[in-house]
Amino acid sequence: MIKNITRILGGFAAVASLSLADSAPEASAQDTKKMVQNNFVETAQKGIKLSGYVDTGYSYNFTGAANGTSDVTGRMGSDTAAKGDFNLYAFKIALEKALTSENKAQAGFRADVMIGEDANFLINRVTGYTQNNNQQNSNSLFLEQAYVEIRTPVGNGWDFKVGKFVSILGYEVIERPANMNTTYGLLWQQMPLYYTGVLSSYKFDDYLDVKLGVVNGSQTDNNTTTSGGGDGCAVLAALNVTAPGGNANWSNNFQYSSNNDNSKLLWIPSSTITSASSTSTGVENASTGTGYAFIYNSWGNWAPRFADDKLLFAFNALLGTASTNNNDPSQPGTTWFGAGAYVKYQFNDWFSLCGRGEYLGGNNPKKIVGYAYNGTGLSLWEYTLTAGFNVIDNLLIRAEYRLDWGSASVNDDLTNEFGNLATTSSGPGHYVGAEVVYSF
Repeated sequence: MIKNITRILGGFAAVASLSLADSAPEASAQDTKKMVQNNFVETAQKGIKLSGYVDTGYSYNFTGAANGTSDVTGRMGSDTAAKGDFNLYAFKIALEKALTSENKAQAGFRADVMIGEDANFLINRVTGYTQNNNQQNSNSLFLEQAYVEIRTPVGNGWDFKVGKFVSILGYEVIERPANMNTTYGLLWQQMPLYYTGVLSSYKFDDYLDVKLGVVNGSQTDNNTTTSGGGDGCAVLAALNVTAPGGNANWSNNFQYSSNNDNSKLLWIPSSTITSASSTSTGVENASTGTGYAFIYNSWGNWAPRFADDKLLFAFNALLGTASTNNNDPSQPGTTWFGAGAYVKYQFNDWFSLCGRGEYLGGNNPKKIVGYAYNGTGLSLWEYTLTAGFNVIDNLLIRAEYRLDWGSASVNDDLTNEFGNLATTSSGPGHYVGAEVVYSF
């Protein structure tokens, strides 16, 4: 589909195949799957394939205290362990009977299970806020998705997914090794991760495909309400445009929830807390009421022909808004927005270098950190540089440096279990790490 982009992404091709076709970057993930079509275990029943990977590494945060808490706002919980920490990010297995390319009535399925430290934070979606080293639990089990897939021979073939499936929003995906960088980005932290419902997709031609779905909401098996007190839903839509020649594409993705999601991703505080020494329980005790949530995500990538398939540029943009989750007009809604840029250069078959820069802003810092710091808004930045090495088949080794800064970006210590902050600063927060991935 996008052959030039595929060759650039070859450094992590074996793992990118594990990312769902609906997770972004869709074009890259689909094409890398073709490159590793023989990299699986054939089960007794023909057509059912088992694949997976083991993702482990070491990280060091230069903030926080040993055996304490390192809170770098906006980071994934497993990326915030204070000081040095060995990590089992994930052991992932995927079982799938994919649809064939034939335009005929057919059915298949897919199920993905993840065990490890990432699973712990994917189940209970929170950022680095209130996280400490004791919460790094490699024994957690996370069902990423499990769905039935159906094709109806209408036009070019109209496909449906029914069950639990990963989000259609965002450039980065849940599988770390399929992303350009080891750590998850600021914008990824604000994207929905998965839904339970129905998603349909239709490809008009080689240049245009669309998706439309109805789901319960983000990160929930319940209906879309603030506390399960009423019935609601979320509507998904996506439009993806591929350039002639396949070396560039542009994806536009939408989510509208008829009520505020029963999800930590979109929890809006029911009270205003302006002191850094105040507790943060208001975030998790949001009251019931009517409201809505809307998210728009746009991402794209481009592999310029003059670079001989060695260079890849990409961007990711986000705009979200949610109304107050109670009927008190004194509680304003929350708006968040951000943008990110990516670049990757493949020097040769075994070495690549990737860079990522992101900004995340908004009117309500409590959406992420659970408190308002000196009345300031949300304003976070990060820059990440990642070196990748493919020296052995199916083995990926990466080294990474990351820098975070911005309003209340680094919270060095939490003095108690309620989240009272001892010290808070605008950073910088430094991170270095190494990752080793074997895929099968």
